[in-house]
Amino acid sequence: MNNPPIAPPSRLSVVGGPPKGPQSSDNAGAAGVPPPNPEVVAHATRRRFTAPYKLTIIKEADACTEPGQIGALLRREGIYSSHLTTWRRQLQEAMQHGLSPKKRGRKEIRTPEAMELLELRREVTLLKADLHKANLIIDVQKKVSELLGLVPQKRNGHS
Repeated sequence: MNNPPIAPPSRLSVVGGPPKGPQSSDNAGAAGVPPPNPEVVAHATRRRFTAPYKLTIIKEADACTEPGQIGALLRREGIYSSHLTTWRRQLQEAMQHGLSPKKRGRKEIRTPEAMELLELRREVTLLKADLHKANLIIDVQKKVSELLGLVPQKRNGHS
């Protein structure tokens, strides 16, 4: 009986990846690229998009006319449609803010003394309003007493 020759063992492991251990080291360093790190990052970093990048993506999305072009753009850039919506809203707000009139002149310096002065001025304004209300009430009381014929009693020189 002639048995076919036995093939040498495969270099792939059962799960389909390259075998681990000293056998695979001859191929890993050949290209000078280390194998990727399989560890998961402990704390993921949030992506940050620059303003010029956002503006170019918005312009590209606005230039899309065919169905599916925006989806292809989003997949190519690795962003979500909510990013596009948010960036458009931010652009609209920035345009409105940029067109709004700006206060001219020097910026006000907020020192502790200036803050105290502002607070005292507010307090004086409130006290003046309270005094005005009290004077109105006193005038009404005088008129009511005159209508009823009551004469106010004099006390220690006050009328």
